[in-house]
Amino acid sequence: MPNTSLDRMNDSNVASKALFQIDTYIDNLVKRIELLSYVNPTNIEEEKTRFFASKYLSDPIFVYPKLDFDKFKLHREFFTQAIELIEDEELKNLYEEIVYFYSGLVRCIETVGEGKKFYYNSLHSFGTPTEQDVENAKFILHFEEENKGDPIFAPKYSAKDSETQFRNFSKQYDFSYKIEFSNTMGAIAMVLNNLKTLVLNENHTFSENELAVLTNHEIGVHMVTTMNGLLHPLKIFAHGFPNNVESQEGLAVFSEFMSGSLTVKRLKELAYRVLAVDSLAKGYSFSKTFRLLHNTYDLDRETAFYITVRVHRGGGFTKDYLYLTGLKKVYDYYKEGNDLNLLLTGKVSLEYIDTIKDMIEKGYAIKAKHRTTAFSVNSNKNSTIDFILNSLK
Repeated sequence: MPNTSLDRMNDSNVASKALFQIDTYIDNLVKRIELLSYVNPTNIEEEKTRFFASKYLSDPIFVYPKLDFDKFKLHREFFTQAIELIEDEELKNLYEEIVYFYSGLVRCIETVGEGKKFYYNSLHSFGTPTEQDVENAKFILHFEEENKGDPIFAPKYSAKDSETQFRNFSKQYDFSYKIEFSNTMGAIAMVLNNLKTLVLNENHTFSENELAVLTNHEIGVHMVTTMNGLLHPLKIFAHGFPNNVESQEGLAVFSEFMSGSLTVKRLKELAYRVLAVDSLAKGYSFSKTFRLLHNTYDLDRETAFYITVRVHRGGGFTKDYLYLTGLKKVYDYYKEGNDLNLLLTGKVSLEYIDTIKDMIEKGYAIKAKHRTTAFSVNSNKNSTIDFILNSLK
């Protein structure tokens, strides 16, 4: 007996209900995992002192936060979702990828500090630089940095002082968030998406340029996409699309470019990260990666140490090469005249742009409410930066 229109409507309601139930369930699972909360060592400063005292020969022994969830139960819960009940083929494929992506992040978390185990899980989740990525990084290193004596590059603001700068910058946005301080992080600032919190490194003294970079990067993109992601009917936008790191970090660095705060010095920092991640693929130890940066590329030892920490934490964290590859992809996307606001809808990926458009049309998502102010006018006046980004392959 053929289906009536009422039967088809009921089937559609069941499928839609299944989609939202799966989305909500995955959202609750993902809220319990924040990779950066587990992969940042708690004893960085102590190990830096010991490493420098060893004349850069004795690798640091890092300590990491303990897991506060049942990893096996979490894996099982991800794979018990009835994805097949989602009728929309595009959305069904998306949620299948979401399950695999987040299961991979759980594997990363459960092997933090376990050397090669973590490295291979990180490799599965984030990949590693190609030969072309390494060549792009080396190309950037040929360019002269801006005048290092410029006062905007001088360390000046404590983390507490910087809080005021972030608050003042954020007045242009219609949302609020928490600011916390940490002395156990490798980065100098980061946004914890699940907690709507900006964390500042209280061991760092910030320069005027760093604050310009970080306000546009952390608030102008990471916090903007966090807040936009929470506004959708489907929470996938808040917890993140598969492989969103490359697009989100690329977008965040692109906001530095558009605001006029991106410098050759900053691009070189991203290039050094690529080379450091490449050293992992070559089997370099912590001390050998450090010496590559410090001795071979003449990077000052403080910067070399913290880049090496970022890359070797956990046992080998490959994520950091994605900042440069993501920047190039977003830059090209912008140059082609595409809509940057689609990338601000949440923690989304460039590869899912068509899916995002489709979801907005079908009422599963909304357009970005909060917009990155740096994107309204291109304030970049640095022709060298433009040349470099145009030239990257």
